[in-house]
Amino acid sequence: MSPTITEVDVFDIRFPTSEQLDGSDAMNPDPDYSAAYVVLRTDAPGGLAGYGLCFTIGRGNDVVAAAIRALRPYVVGRTLDSVTGDLGGFYRLLTHDSQLRWLGPEKGVMHMAAGAVVNAAWDLAARRAGLPVWELLAGMTPEELADLVDFRYLSDALTRDEALEILRRAEPGRAERAALLRREGYPAYTTEPGWLGYSDEKLTRLAKEAVAAGFGQIKLKVGADLDDDLRRMRLAREAVGPGVRIAVDANQRWDVAEAVDWMRALAPYRPHWIEEPTSPDDVLAHAAVRAGQPVPVATGEHVANRVVFKQLLQAGAVDYVQIDAARVAGVNENLAILLLAAKFGVPVCPHAGGVGLCELVQHLSMFDFVAVSGTWDDRVIEYVPHLHEHFTDPVVMENGRYRAPDAPGFSARMVPASLAEYRYPDGPVWTARQELTR
Repeated sequence: MSPTITEVDVFDIRFPTSEQLDGSDAMNPDPDYSAAYVVLRTDAPGGLAGYGLCFTIGRGNDVVAAAIRALRPYVVGRTLDSVTGDLGGFYRLLTHDSQLRWLGPEKGVMHMAAGAVVNAAWDLAARRAGLPVWELLAGMTPEELADLVDFRYLSDALTRDEALEILRRAEPGRAERAALLRREGYPAYTTEPGWLGYSDEKLTRLAKEAVAAGFGQIKLKVGADLDDDLRRMRLAREAVGPGVRIAVDANQRWDVAEAVDWMRALAPYRPHWIEEPTSPDDVLAHAAVRAGQPVPVATGEHVANRVVFKQLLQAGAVDYVQIDAARVAGVNENLAILLLAAKFGVPVCPHAGGVGLCELVQHLSMFDFVAVSGTWDDRVIEYVPHLHEHFTDPVVMENGRYRAPDAPGFSARMVPASLAEYRYPDGPVWTARQELTR
C-alpha cells in the first residue's frame, strides 16, 4: 500500500535583512526577506518529506502562511502515488477549487500558496525518485510533460500539439546538454552590487568583485532619483568596463512617460535591459515602454500567472521573460511559461535572490536548457548571495555560473536550526529585537 501524506507543516520564517538595506529598491525600501515554508510529512520509511516555500518580504508572510494552511484538507491523507504519480492532477486540485479560486482567480496570495504546496510536492517526488528536480523533469517524455500543463486560456497562443512539437524538437541532444550542464554550470548574473540603499563606495567595490568572480552581468536598482541613477550607472560602468552587461531594475516605479524619459537618459550607459519599468499587470504599458526607448524590456517576477505572460508575449511587450519559482502556482505553471517563451522565441532569465529562490529556479532553467529551449544563449539566472547558508543543499556558484545540483529534491529544505532561530514572532532573533524596542 502506498504511504500517505500525514501533515502539512507551515512555518513563518523571517530574516531582518532591512537592517543592512539588503534587497532595498525604489519600491521596497525596507524588505525583511521571508518565507512561508511548507513541509509535507509522510509515513514513508525513513521520514520522507517534501519541502517548499513562498517568498515574501516581511509583513504579510503570515497571510500567505494562513493561505497555505487552507489547502491542508486537499493534501493530508492523500497517498504518495496519487500525488507524485500525477503531479498534473495535484496541481489542478489545488488551483481549481472554485471557492478558493474565487480569491484570484489564479493569482494573488491563494495562487502563491498553491505554488508553495505544488513545489513541495515536486520536492517530495524528486526525493522519492532519488533525483534533483531538473533531472526528474528532463527525464520525462514530451507527453508526460504536456500532461503537467493547464492549457486552458493558452490555446489561442499555445496548443498541446504545439507544446509537444517544442518538446519533441528538443529530445535529440538531451543527454549531451545534461552532460555539458554538469561540466560547465549555467550562466548567472549578480544583483549584489546594485541595491538602492548601498553607498557609492560599496556599489563600486562590489561591482569590481563581481567581475573578478566571473560574472559577465550585474544589475542595479533604479527609479528613485534620476541624478542618483545617472551617477551610479557611471560609477558602475567605470568599475566593470565596457564588456560587462549592466541591467537595471525599476521595480514597477514608473508610469509609461516617466519610464521612457528615464531610460532615454540612462541609455548612453548601455543598460542591458530595463526590468519592471511599470505595473506588472499592464501589458500595453510594457509594450509602449518597449517601443518608446532603446533599452530591451524584462519583466515577470510579479506577473501573476501564465495568462499575463501569454499576453506580454502576444503583444510583443517583453524582450526577456523572468519567471519566478514562487510567484505563480509552482513547477507546473512555470513549465507552461517556459513553453510559451519557447514558442515566441523569447529568452527566459529568471528572477532569484530572496529566500530560496536561487535554490529553486536553477532547476527550472536547467530543465529548460536540457529539454525545452535547448539553449542558454542570451540567458542568465539572477544570483544574490544572501541567506543560502540556511538551506541544506544551497546553490553553488563557480566562476559566475550555477553548478548543476545533484542532490535529490528541489534544493528547498531549510536547516532545522534556522527554522527555530528565525521563526516569527517567537524565534530568538525576533524576541531579542522585541526586547530592544521596549
